[in-house]
Amino acid sequence: MDIDEFKKHGHRLVDWMAEYMGSVGKLPVRSQVKPGQITDLLQEKPPKKGESMDSILEDFETNILPGVTHWQHPKFFAYFPANSSPPSVLAEMLTATLGAQCMMWQTSPAATEMETRIMEWLSEMIGLPNNFSGVIQDSASSATLCALLTAREKITGWAVNKSGFNAENSKLIVYTSEEAHSSTEKGAKIAGFGRDNIRFIRTDSQFGMCADTLRAQILSDLEQGAVPTCVVASIGTTGVGAVDPIRKIASVCEEFDLFLHVDAAWAGSAMILPEQKAMADGVELADSIVINPHKWLLTNFDCSAHFVKDPEALVRTLTILPEYLKNNESENIIDYRDWSIPLGRRFRALKLWFVIRYYGVEGLQEIIRKHIKLASQVEEWINRSSNFELVTPRSLSLINFRFLPEHNGKFLDIDELNLKLLNELNDSGSVYFTQNRVRGDFVIRWSIGQTNTELRHVEDAWIQVQKIASSLN
Repeated sequence: MDIDEFKKHGHRLVDWMAEYMGSVGKLPVRSQVKPGQITDLLQEKPPKKGESMDSILEDFETNILPGVTHWQHPKFFAYFPANSSPPSVLAEMLTATLGAQCMMWQTSPAATEMETRIMEWLSEMIGLPNNFSGVIQDSASSATLCALLTAREKITGWAVNKSGFNAENSKLIVYTSEEAHSSTEKGAKIAGFGRDNIRFIRTDSQFGMCADTLRAQILSDLEQGAVPTCVVASIGTTGVGAVDPIRKIASVCEEFDLFLHVDAAWAGSAMILPEQKAMADGVELADSIVINPHKWLLTNFDCSAHFVKDPEALVRTLTILPEYLKNNESENIIDYRDWSIPLGRRFRALKLWFVIRYYGVEGLQEIIRKHIKLASQVEEWINRSSNFELVTPRSLSLINFRFLPEHNGKFLDIDELNLKLLNELNDSGSVYFTQNRVRGDFVIRWSIGQTNTELRHVEDAWIQVQKIASSLN
């Protein structure tokens, strides 16, 4: 493709992108296709000769777009947001155009030095002390895995990296909440701890990890000859948005010399609000913390901010230096290839730089406050309703609720009723929620955080919830 043709199609695509951003709210939120439907529309064999870009783009709109779930839809209330913004998209276009592989300072000094500075900005924004250093990972899952690997190596004196697991280090224990994200369990298995060596600590009435139970479990494991190694605490669990008591947990970790990692992937973005700082009480005592700008800071996926107190331990855990990666500047620069699992690294800092500069801290604060206010409005509607109940306390912009109609003593399968409600809502294409279980009860999980969600969108969704629930009842 020559430059003139690239310009022509590039302008066409930018026009399409702008139109999409302005009209995505008119599309079905969740893809309405059936399994295999898109596969049937794709050619079985690769084309022997190249095809025109016009034909490719036409097929994209006709055959591919119907199979896309629109995460940027203002009525996307599922999972956690993966919100984006025009400045972030523009930066991503530049990143793709540059095509830089930013594994080392030498391979793109601007990428490395911008990443360092942007992590300093973000650290200040969320209120971390200056003894933390930051790196951008692809996801919180990778950050948690890096934390688990570092904890493993520190407790064994870097013996596992050298010789692998043996009888002396086969009982390293990881502790986390029963509400913690599944990435902790997955990371612990990948890091070699083993599923049997993960302790899921019970939670209190507010779904936060019980520090006293944690301490008792550590003592029990010590009595059994195990080696307590790492605690993964949460600020904003995925299911209910619970906040663990970080200061109390940090005190337990200090007592037994355990590594403490804090998963604040979603809720950590709200730490840029002065009125939300209390939920992070004690986070300065952690060894590492992760937040995801690609969830709630208008920076499109993937961009995960991982802060560590001891970067030398992280680098010692992960570094491998073959001859072809050596350079003359090693003493004076950072090579982020040694701070993460993959060797290859994208220029992720650029889009976060664009976003923070365009919106400013105050602009980002305004948007997060708006989402929290919208969730507070939903909470009020549910509490005023006689047929719905709030199953857990609202956490920032996250709500768990269920349909609970009066049934005059007659048996009614509430779980089945809410499953039907959820399926009808999602099948409609006009809204998208996810399910959850809270203390065994099936509930509907409503997460607000898409960049362009406004009051009218949550009002429409609530009207639809009530309408479908009424028809089921």
